Formats: sequence, structure tokens, C-alpha cells
Amino acid sequence: MSEFLVNNFVPVLFAGLLFFLLCGIPVAFGLAATGLLFGFIGMELGLFGANLFQALPLRILGIMQNETLLAIPFFTLMGIILERSGMAEDLLETVGQVFGPVRGGLAIAVILVGALLAATTGVVAAAVISMGLISLPIMLRYGYNRTVATGTITASGTLAQAIPPSLVLIVMADQLGRSVGDMYAGALIPGLLLVGCYLLFVILLAIFRPSWVPALPPEARIYRESNGASGHRSLVVLLAVCAAAGFAWSRVHSSIINPLVERPFAEAPGDEIFILSMTVASVLALVLALLNRLLGLHLLSKLAQQVTFVLIPPLVLIFLVLGTIFLGVATPTEGGAMGAVGALIMATARRRLSFAVLKQALDSTARLSVFVLFILIGSTVFSFTFNAADGHIWVEHLFDKLPGGQLGFLIFVNFLVFVLGMFIDFFEIAFIVIPILAPVAEKMGIDLIWFGVIIAMNLQTSFLTPPFGFALFYLRSVAPKADYLDRITNKLIPAVSTPQIYKGSIAFICIQLVMVGVIIAFPGLVTGNISQGEKLSADEVMQQLQMPVDPEFGAEEEEASSDPAGEAASEPEAGAPAAAEEEEDPARALERALQPPPQR
Repeated sequence: MSEFLVNNFVPVLFAGLLFFLLCGIPVAFGLAATGLLFGFIGMELGLFGANLFQALPLRILGIMQNETLLAIPFFTLMGIILERSGMAEDLLETVGQVFGPVRGGLAIAVILVGALLAATTGVVAAAVISMGLISLPIMLRYGYNRTVATGTITASGTLAQAIPPSLVLIVMADQLGRSVGDMYAGALIPGLLLVGCYLLFVILLAIFRPSWVPALPPEARIYRESNGASGHRSLVVLLAVCAAAGFAWSRVHSSIINPLVERPFAEAPGDEIFILSMTVASVLALVLALLNRLLGLHLLSKLAQQVTFVLIPPLVLIFLVLGTIFLGVATPTEGGAMGAVGALIMATARRRLSFAVLKQALDSTARLSVFVLFILIGSTVFSFTFNAADGHIWVEHLFDKLPGGQLGFLIFVNFLVFVLGMFIDFFEIAFIVIPILAPVAEKMGIDLIWFGVIIAMNLQTSFLTPPFGFALFYLRSVAPKADYLDRITNKLIPAVSTPQIYKGSIAFICIQLVMVGVIIAFPGLVTGNISQGEKLSADEVMQQLQMPVDPEFGAEEEEASSDPAGEAASEPEAGAPAAAEEEEDPARALERALQPPPQR
């Protein structure tokens, strides 16, 4: 038995973890128990030294002092304050009125509001429950196909996984050892493309299955002018003016911002230009709407004013948070703190911040933060035993025989994450699977930012895939379980069944998987948004150090690299005077000190 454990320690370690998880033990405690139990077994078998866990207290203290993870409670608090202040209700009502007159307008509104809630609240449960309570009854009232309605709501709620500032991206950056700002920049374009794919799906339904996504009837449109006009013309004019201002800013952004942040590059990153241009356009819309109301100009319609005062403040908040992060002015933790303060100010201005709301928000934030912290501590204990048993080498050997190189590895990993997402939460996947796979990905030459965005996009499906799709459960908890009489139309509305909710997620799961494939096929969607550091040659390094460079040094270096005896020949001969060594060129001495020792 002892020989079997010694020869198969890592597989038995994983089997032990699976046993603890199947027993119903919380993941954090299951990870810690597995690591401690098998650590002591390894000590008894002589695989590890008796001091295996000596550094564990310091590692746990390091987790407590991790400033990157401090962004999680800040962004969580920001989202919960905005959600509890009624922002979701106002957004759904307003955006629904904007797109209501067209077929599929309510579904489009749900997707757009879901994207905005993802960028502000970042909490899937809050987004799905809010939209399920508000939008689902309206969709059922006006004859939406039930699978389309439920699928749109659940899928839009999961956008919080991939759109910055996502909590998943923060955890992914921490586990991969990469910058949160780079992870946000890499995920921005794929997240927006996914929203575009959802919208395209609804538009296609409106074209080929118009009866599934009917428009709102005229009596359901509440924002009308005194002459009966809808007010959309005024809204379009306002959007055109603000879009022109945003475009104008994008043309001069680099010339204005680069000197302020002391950036030497000629052109600013595209994601930064996009975020700051949107910020300028949003602020201009808010200023024009305020001037119109304060001065009584009556230039904007009721619909345009409602859209501006409801939609623009959260947009400005999230654009400012992301803008400061992308500019490098603030760290993600500082950006999250600024967002939390901004959310408190917005809720106070709307007179919806009470002591009870603040207490509930702080309580929920503390619960989620402790949940993440305990899982991270448990995974750290597990990793002690895993790394001591050379588990990373065992994992590398698992992928040695995979065909296809990088592509084969990525396909297998995404299949693994997709299957795991059916059973366990995305936090557990991030803390258990990613630390095991990241070294293999890096050794294969895969960019870890690209790898992290692919996994984050895949993790969205974990909320939609049976049997444990959490977004499906959230909607099931608020969807009508019995027939009811609609209070507006006085019609009997049939209940929403669980199979209808599960069936509605299938199309959106396929869209998400297609998006994963697109990111794998076109890595530039991720890596093209990350600012690359300027690479300098040895001569340029010496010039920056203000040291003289020997023009013959490059040739000597090439000879030394091609001739194994070159380095030995470059050393002073025995008996040479010490003065010759003291008068050596400083540049050559520095380069020689930086060279690795010769291979014997």
C-alpha cells in the first residue's frame, strides 16, 4: 500500500479532493483538509520533510495583505449599493421604453441593461433576479416566446463574468500573476463583442420569427410629448451631438493625455481612447440635460431627459473607474474604492441610501469577501502538498501527448472548464484549476492574459449549464410557478416551467462557446489591447545608462556565443598585470557581469 501511494501520490491526492467535495464539505475546507491530510501522509511516507508546512502561516498572512484582492470588496460594495438603490428597475423601464416600439425591443433592453449591470454591479445573482422580477412579467404580458424571454434574462445576467470590472478577472489576474489592468484591457473587446452577438441573435429572431419577440403596444409607452410624439427624434439628436463630441475627443486624446501622464508613446492604447471618449460623450449629455432642465429650455423630450438622468450617471461612474485604471492613474483597488464612493454619492443623490440599505450592502460584501478569502486560503494549503509532490510536473506530463500543441491544449482545457462549470462555482474553478494549468500554459508559450480571458469567457457558461446553472436557479426563484392574472391586461398568464428556463439557455450557451472559439482563433482581440513595453537592444541600454559602448563588443559577443572557448579566451591570461583589469571598459565589465556562468 505504501509503495502504491508513493508511486501514485498526485492522482490519489486528486481523488481525495474529489471525495471531500462529493461528501458535501464546503470547497474551502475540503481543499484545506485534503492538503493537510495528504501532507502528513507524505511526511510519514518520507516523501516530504517534517518542515513542509513551516512557511504556511507566512503564506496565509501574505494572502491577507494582498492589495489586488482588496479590489473585490470595493467593486462588490459599489455594485450592491447601485442595485439596492433601484438602479436596475429604472434602467429596465427606461431602456425598455426606448426600444419598445420595435420588435425584440424588450429583449434588446434586457441585454443592454444586463451589460450595464455587469459593468456596475458585477453580481450575477443581483442582475438575474432584478431582470427576472421586472422584465419577465412584461415579456410574458405582451406575448414573448418563453424560452427566448428566459434565455435572454439568464444570459444577460452572466455578462458580469467577462465585462470589466469583473470579479472573475480580478481573481484570474491574481492567480495568473498578471496585472488586473491588463486583464481588464484584454477582456474589454471580447466582452463587447459578446454583447453584440446577443443583440444580433435577437435581431435575427425579430426578422425570421417576429411573433416570438413582439413590440410594445402604443398604450404601454409612457413617455410621450403633449402632441403625442414619442420623443425619439430629440433623443437621436442628443446622441448624435454627444457621439460627435466623443469622436472629436478620440482624435485629440493622445496629444492631450500623453503629456499629462508623461507617456512617451506616440499613440494611446485603443481601449483607453474608447473609454475616455465615451466618458466625454456621457458627461456632455448629462451637462446638456441639466442645462435644459435648469434653464427651462424645453429642447429635450421627456424620453431624452429620462434616458439621460437614468442611464448617464452609472455610465459616467464606470467609465471614470475604468478610465483611471487604463490610464495608470489609479490601481484597480483605488479604482474600486473610487467606484464605491461614487455609488454611495449616487444613491444619496437619488435619496435611496438608508441605514438599512447600507447595512445590507456591507453585510453582503463581507460575506462574499470572506468566501473568496477562505477558498484562497484552502487552495494555498492544497498547493503546498501539490507542489511538494511535484504535481506540476505530473500535470505537464498529462499534456505531453496531446495532439495539436497549443491549440490542442486550449481545446482540452476549455472542455475541462466547461464540464467542471456544470457542477462547481466559478470561484472554485479559478482557485483550483487555474494554478495547476497556468504553469503548463506559460511553458507552452501561451500568453497568460489571453489564457485568462478565454477561461473567463468559458466560465460564463457555468451559470447556464445544467444541472447546477446558478443563473437558472436565480430565475427559477422569481419566475411565476403558477398561473396568475395579469393586473394590466386582466389576462390569465400561464406559469413558467423549469424546462422552459433550461431550454432558453441553450442558444446563448452556443453563442458563448462560439465566442470562446473566436478568441482562440484571433488572439489579437485580447493581446492587441495590452500596451507592450518597448524592447531595447544592448546598445540602447548602455546609452540610457550613459556608458560608453565598445563598437567591437557586438562582434565579440557573437564570436563568444558561437565558439565555446570564446569566453575562456576573453578572460585575462595568468600572470597579466592587475592594472590591465582595472582599466577595462566599464560597459564591457557590466556586460560580463550580467552574462551567465559558462557551461561545463
